[in-house]
This record gives sequence, structure tokens and C-alpha cells, in this order.
Amino acid sequence: MATMTALHQVSVRISPTRRLAQLFAGLWLYGASMAMQIRATLGLDPWDVLHEGLTRRTGLSFGLITAITGVLVLLAWIPLRQKPGIGTIANVVLIAVSVDVTLAILPAPQGLVPRIVLLTLGIVLNAVAFAAYVGSRLGPGPRDGMVTGFCRRTGISLRLVRTVVELLVLGTGWLLGGTVGIGTILYAVGIGPLSQLFLPMLTWRERSQPAS
Repeated sequence: MATMTALHQVSVRISPTRRLAQLFAGLWLYGASMAMQIRATLGLDPWDVLHEGLTRRTGLSFGLITAITGVLVLLAWIPLRQKPGIGTIANVVLIAVSVDVTLAILPAPQGLVPRIVLLTLGIVLNAVAFAAYVGSRLGPGPRDGMVTGFCRRTGISLRLVRTVVELLVLGTGWLLGGTVGIGTILYAVGIGPLSQLFLPMLTWRERSQPAS
């Protein structure tokens, strides 16, 4: 299956131009999609709900909590035998830049309907961007790698694993005092199915590999 194929990394030396272009485009769009959801102001994504809740409980800065969470998630890769790749490093750098650039040029929409439209487009674009950068098979980011590693080890669908993880993170963040909105719920229940829908379309395969 193409979905499972995407979870196995391939050396960057194989078809580097094609795959690096897909990786960088996917990561840039991922950051842009996050900015779109922020500008919609209809709720943080589940991980940021968790980060906000931890910030309120600990008194540490939002950025520091994000970094600490990322390190802890990377530790979860060890029992999953998930290995970082060039995409893991690029994830940390490029998404941060893309978010800031997009926020600087994207105005906040006025009115509920434009905000809902922007939120919906942001969630769909997030799933497409995830599929593009993971489908390049150059390594997922820290949080996505936990999901893909679990899928690879167990054979459980990406749709189910990501939905469960997002809901668990959302519930924990909410209990800790993080802010939850309609956008948070839509992201949590929609991103898993959308990611699994787009991933087979954007997974890079060697010529000898079948499409499905």
C-alpha cells in the first residue's frame, strides 16, 4: 500500500532533486497552513492547546514548552525504532520561517464566514502539505514521526492513529487549561482522514515499486 510505503525512509542520494523539492514545498505549505489556522482565530491546533496548557501550569514560555515537548516526543521514537532524516531537521527550521512569513503577509479576515473558509482551507492544505513532505520519504518531523513510526510498527492505519493521537493531545491540553475552539475540534477529527487520503497521491516511489 502506498500509505505504508511512505512511512519507510529512502536515502537522499536517490532522486534528490525531485524529492528535496517536494520536501521543501511540503514543509513551506505546512507552515503556511498553520498561519492560516492562526489567522482564522477559531481555535488552536491540538498540540498548541497542549503547549498553552503546559505554559499556564509551569510558567515557562510557550516557545520553551514547544521545544521541550519536541524533545520528549523524539524520545518516544526510540521504542518505535524511528530514525530521523533530513526532513526531520528541515521540519524544525523551514516551518518556523514559513509561519512567520505567512503571518506577516496574510491579513486577518473580517466576519465569521471568511474565518471559517480560511480555517477549512488551512486544515485541507495542512493535510496536503503533510502528505507532500512525508511522501518525499526523507524523514518526518518530531510529532508526525511518532505517528508514522507507530503506524509502521503496528500496521494500523494512519487515519486512526493520527486521529487518536490528536484527540488525546487535545484532551490533555484542555485539562491543563489550554484554549479549545471549533477549529481545534475540526482539526483533531479531520486531519487523520485527510492525511491518509492525500498521502498515496503524493508518495514518491522508485520506478520498480507498484503504485498500490
